[in-house]
Amino acid sequence: MKPRKLLQKALAKPAALKFREACRLVEAYGYRLDRISGSHHIYEHPQTNRPLNFQNVRGMAKAYQVRQLLRDVEEFNLTLEE
Repeated sequence: MKPRKLLQKALAKPAALKFREACRLVEAYGYRLDRISGSHHIYEHPQTNRPLNFQNVRGMAKAYQVRQLLRDVEEFNLTLEE
């Protein structure tokens, strides 16, 4: 799925976003995977001052973590890299 479609899905229903879709979306915004600690995938972005954490829970991303991504996108004016 293209990043724009993933963004629309995340905005409409954050709880319906699959983990792999969340990872693809966060990388489309320019984040890079910094490290993996257990089930925690930690992403960092050069323009933000805080890392993003995503967990794979039975193939799904946690809704509050998707909302944190959307918050950071708005707060730091991040743009999609298609």
